[in-house]
Amino acid sequence: MSRSNRPGVDRAIVSPIATRDGQPISYSRAPAPDLDRWIGRLYVTIVGTPPEHRLDCGLLSDFACIRIQLRGKWEATTADGVRTSEQAAMLFGPHSRRMPISVTGSFISIGIFLRPGVCHALRGPDIATLTDRLAPFADLGMPEQRWLDLFDPDASPEDWVKAMECEMRSLIADRAVREPDPISAHFEAAAFADPTISVARLAEKLGVTQRRLERIAHRDFGMPPKQVLRRARALDMASHLRGVADQEEAEAIALRYYDQSHLIREFTALFGMSPRQFVDRPQPLMTLGLETRQARRLEEIRRLEPGEVKPWE
Repeated sequence: MSRSNRPGVDRAIVSPIATRDGQPISYSRAPAPDLDRWIGRLYVTIVGTPPEHRLDCGLLSDFACIRIQLRGKWEATTADGVRTSEQAAMLFGPHSRRMPISVTGSFISIGIFLRPGVCHALRGPDIATLTDRLAPFADLGMPEQRWLDLFDPDASPEDWVKAMECEMRSLIADRAVREPDPISAHFEAAAFADPTISVARLAEKLGVTQRRLERIAHRDFGMPPKQVLRRARALDMASHLRGVADQEEAEAIALRYYDQSHLIREFTALFGMSPRQFVDRPQPLMTLGLETRQARRLEEIRRLEPGEVKPWE
């Protein structure tokens, strides 16, 4: 990314970890091997701002996520309307488009991105009904206070991540009635590797009928497979625009769109703004989510080894 195209940054916010351009990023890592079928990524985000600083941004995530908010005053515009919270534990569904999110003051957000099919395996809510929505733990019959109490203020981000892994093991032991569908795991990997693949070709590679793939995608991703691939393509482009991608992939990512008008049309439909606006405006919350996803993706497609320094750091 050239100097003139560097992404906009909100200089009022500070973070222990940041990109070369000064954008805050999370501490994140892959799960322990025994949880790999269940968890895509775990993260800890710690950001400081002036007390009354309001950050208006958004999220666009492709997977359901347990999010524990320990600090900050949060507001999310969901498919059910505006939801507000402070200290809380919630399950966010995947997003079909950018969800506007605001937070006032310094914040701490900790979370677990669940792999597709995990909600179904754990007898959780129907992902299709949770898309573009969130559910407080109380609504799910989950022990919210127990999760909030996992995080010793004096412990490190890695200690917090390990505490979440232990809690997930208990949750799986208590609630799992089946393993996540391996077809969904293969679909997830395919979307990371090449989101331009046709649904028919993908079904052929996975050894299932297109109709079955569509049923599985609706159950485990909350939307048709074509929409899942379209969103994956846009998320890779967004990561490139915000400078949290492997720049050696830049040309290949751009060539996934037929031309500039195709890019602008699809990007605007999902993010609510043009690519140019997306670069120019500070996007701290969005960039935090994109960076975590892109780290997972690069590890999944073997462009990055776990623990290796990321190209944008």
